[in-house]
Amino acid sequence: MQYETLNVAFAGPIATVTLNRPDVRNAFNETMIAEVTSAFTALNARDDVRAVVLAANGKAFCAGADLNWMKKMAGYSDDENRADAMLLANMLASIYRCNKPVIARVNGDAYAGGMGLISACDIVVAVESARFCLSEARLGLIPATIAPYVIRALGEQASRRYFTSAEQFDCATAYRLGLVSETVSMEQLDATVQQIAETLCANGPQAVRACKQLVQDIAGRELNEALIEDTASRIARTRAGAEGREGVASFLEKRTPSWRS
Repeated sequence: MQYETLNVAFAGPIATVTLNRPDVRNAFNETMIAEVTSAFTALNARDDVRAVVLAANGKAFCAGADLNWMKKMAGYSDDENRADAMLLANMLASIYRCNKPVIARVNGDAYAGGMGLISACDIVVAVESARFCLSEARLGLIPATIAPYVIRALGEQASRRYFTSAEQFDCATAYRLGLVSETVSMEQLDATVQQIAETLCANGPQAVRACKQLVQDIAGRELNEALIEDTASRIARTRAGAEGREGVASFLEKRTPSWRS
């Protein structure tokens, strides 16, 4: 896969998608949006990929929207604006709906749409010096397209504050709020991401995919009979499946399961 704004690399079952516009702090334009969507759509279809890392080159992770792209949007019609916004929405959905777990390797600041990118990921590892900001209100805009992901990641109360205040906050605050899963030094960043990725790849690949889908399907649902029946059906299907049978058998027989051999 060859891209203009990204690098995509593979190391065994781990794929790394790297934002590669460091001269503009990895701000995204229409090309990057299309390429991120394309990359994650392709990775979603690959059975040999078990985990995906979303990384960035340079000092910043992502500064949000590219200024030249925003200038061009100022002249768009209403229909053009809607179509353009849908492309951004589809990019975020391609990350969130990727059937492999996605780890954000946050090497620096994430602002505005950059917050959307990391919020769409499953696990976020960030350097201690990283700063975060939902800066849209400063420009008279709103973080609408990224809101479904950011609100899930930050929580409703914190989102109320940071959407409306457009305050910058540090990595310690992001960790406390649950946006960041692990906060590390720059020297520890790659090793921590690698360790998490390898841990994911040691588990049953179908089970990992089903676990990710389970959280997305169950979160926020009312605890009623339909939900209870749904969860019972899911575990019954998993137990009866080839991977579930192999996993239990390998445990009982004290051997390595087939997906690790």
